[in-house]
Amino acid sequence: MTSPASPGIGHAPAPPIPAPGCKESQILNGAAEVFARDGYEGASMSRIAMQASVSKGTLYNYFASKADLFAAYVHRDCARWIALMFEDLDPATPPEEALHQVGRRMFAMLLSEPALVMYRMVVAEAQKFPELAQSFYREGPARAVGHLSRFIRRAAAGGLLSVADPDFAAEQFFALIQTQLSMRRRLHLIGMPSEAEIQHVVDGAVRLFMKSYGA
Repeated sequence: MTSPASPGIGHAPAPPIPAPGCKESQILNGAAEVFARDGYEGASMSRIAMQASVSKGTLYNYFASKADLFAAYVHRDCARWIALMFEDLDPATPPEEALHQVGRRMFAMLLSEPALVMYRMVVAEAQKFPELAQSFYREGPARAVGHLSRFIRRAAAGGLLSVADPDFAAEQFFALIQTQLSMRRRLHLIGMPSEAEIQHVVDGAVRLFMKSYGA
């Protein structure tokens, strides 16, 4: 059963990301630096073109607007992070082992400086530019939940988990992963947690998840 609050969440296939070294990737690298430094509203297409070492004409050949450019930047970086989170995840991996693997990778990604920069920028601009929040949610959290939901659904079909709503269970796991340290890190109250601190949070999240959904 799909959660009524988020029908089909993250299930659409992700479009390809530009190859490193191509002109589009060069532009996105420049945009990432300008967005991180100036925020969305403070960034201009002229400044992005200058940072990317391309003409404004070339920039507009690839992206019709700053909103389109931001969406492409979010898509590229989120796609990379999600690929790292779920690479080598064998469908046959026991759920507890898989959740430990995904949880550690997810935690490290969420609290990395590039991810924090993107998150803070989206939150700061969300009310004025809701399309930014939509792009970020669609390309990041929704796709991550979709990946984990599919794994959970397969595990449930194989009798390894007992889950009525895989989408909701996936969102619950990601929420559990973000306890204790995530908010402090986002508020600049702490630096990057140690491996031991990360493992403590992940162990607790997996333990609670398996207690609720273990077959």
